[in-house]
Amino acid sequence: MHCNDFHIFSFSLDMTKSTLQLVLQDGIDSESGSPIFKSKSFNNVKTDATADQLYAIAIALVELQKRPLYTINRKDNSDIREG
Repeated sequence: MHCNDFHIFSFSLDMTKSTLQLVLQDGIDSESGSPIFKSKSFNNVKTDATADQLYAIAIALVELQKRPLYTINRKDNSDIREG
């Protein structure tokens, strides 16, 4: 193979799905002493939602929960396409 025998391809990401997840602490394991976590997921989040928007919604939702907030996650799915 020669140095000039390769091709450069261009790819793009197309975000197809976004989920907001609240991870809540649900107590302490009596044997290990480690925290127990439960999560609540909210599907069909707008893929163009900003981190600030998601944070504001997450904080509003946490106020309705009995358990304390541990962390907020955003999970995105994307298609990778040649183009």
